[in-house]
Amino acid sequence: MSFFRRSRIRRTRRGTYRVELPDLERDLVRRLLPQLRQLLLDDGADDGRTRRLHAPAYLDDDEANADYQRLMREDLVASRIAALDAVEASVDATELDEQQLMSWLGAVNNLRLVLGTMLDVSEELEIGALPDDAPDIEAYALYAYLSSLLGEIVDALDPG
Repeated sequence: MSFFRRSRIRRTRRGTYRVELPDLERDLVRRLLPQLRQLLLDDGADDGRTRRLHAPAYLDDDEANADYQRLMREDLVASRIAALDAVEASVDATELDEQQLMSWLGAVNNLRLVLGTMLDVSEELEIGALPDDAPDIEAYALYAYLSSLLGEIVDALDPG
């Protein structure tokens, strides 16, 4: 049996994006953003949680990758912080422009990548198949929620 569920994030005829998230979900996003900001700012204390945010640009050339990280890392962190700022400023909005929704896309994706790293999520993992008493089940549920929200944002931005 399949159910049609209207996306909570969708493009309007005016080219903006309608966001119909419940207050509980907005509060969740609001609470997660400062945690990601702190991880990004504390990047020097690299404990691996931001590993997927700073994936190697050159897999087979450590020197070229080190140069890339040295040259680009600060800019990448600054752009991620700017996205967090934009989401924090618009977290209660019911209508977003494309740039704001792109900031949501980046911030939600970064949250998901960090949480996925912490949980060691892989392609093979089926979160829905985890038992209710599995360790970290709440964190897996949060990962699934972020994945779903990310999917809705991507679908809304898709012009097709």
